[in-house]
Formats: sequence, structure tokens, C-alpha cells
Amino acid sequence: MKKTIKWFSFALLLGVTIFIVIFFIFINSNEEPINSKPLSYESKPSGGKLKDGWLNHFSNIKKLGYFYPVNEVYIEVDLKEKITNPITYRLSASLLDPYQLFCLKEELKRHYLKYFLKKEKSKMELLIFSKNQEKLNSLVRILKNYQISAIIKPYKKEI
Repeated sequence: MKKTIKWFSFALLLGVTIFIVIFFIFINSNEEPINSKPLSYESKPSGGKLKDGWLNHFSNIKKLGYFYPVNEVYIEVDLKEKITNPITYRLSASLLDPYQLFCLKEELKRHYLKYFLKKEKSKMELLIFSKNQEKLNSLVRILKNYQISAIIKPYKKEI
């Protein structure tokens, strides 16, 4: 048995070596591809002088539907009122069983809310981030029918 395995491995090694050698010979053959021509660059001088530069030429084109890109844009905005970020609220609901998760997902579809499901070992927590506190409060009232406890808190980004 050992002799057979030894000769088989030797034959396999010899076959792979022959295949690789033939493969390299085939790839590196000196055959010219049919209808191949070397690339050449032909430059023809223009008949007259250029009146304007290329940038002026492109700026005068009045073609509809296409606008040439601009390198820099400066915008000055005079705002008299202060921009404030609206408060984002976080609704967290800890789920115990798959039925509660199903019910919660159906209610979220009905309210058009996106969610994030966080799973850790045996604990599942569903997080919803929204700026509409009334919508979240109505969702909490509905979730009480399914015996799902949910908490709404203002969300602060942790840096």
C-alpha cells in the first residue's frame, strides 16, 4: 500500500510539472497575433492661429443639458438665526421571545420606522432613532398591548 501511494504521488508530481512546463511554453510563444499593428501617434499642426484658449471656447458653448464642472465655488450665507440640531430620541425595547419581535416588526412597518436589532448572547434589544417624539410615544402605547416594555430617551452621540 505504501509503495502504491509513493508511486502515485510521484506520478502526480511529474504530471503537474509537465503541465506547468507546457503551460508556460504555450503562454510565452513567439506567435504574432493576426492583424496586429503597432500603435502610432499622428500629430497634425493646425492651419491657423488659436483665437481664444480652450477654456474660453468651452465657456461660450450654449449646449442644453450639459454644464461643465467648476473647480471652486464660494458661497456666502448671511444667517441671522442660529442653527440648532433637533433632538433625536432613542426608543429601546428589550425582547424576550420571537413572537414579541414579530409583533414589534409589524408595528414598525405600520409606523414606517427603521430599526436596529442588537443581539447579545440570549438578550435582544431593538433600537429606534427618530426625531418625532409623538410617533415614538404612540408606538410605546401600542407595544404595551403586546406586553413589550419600551423606553424613550434623548439620544446623545458618544464620541
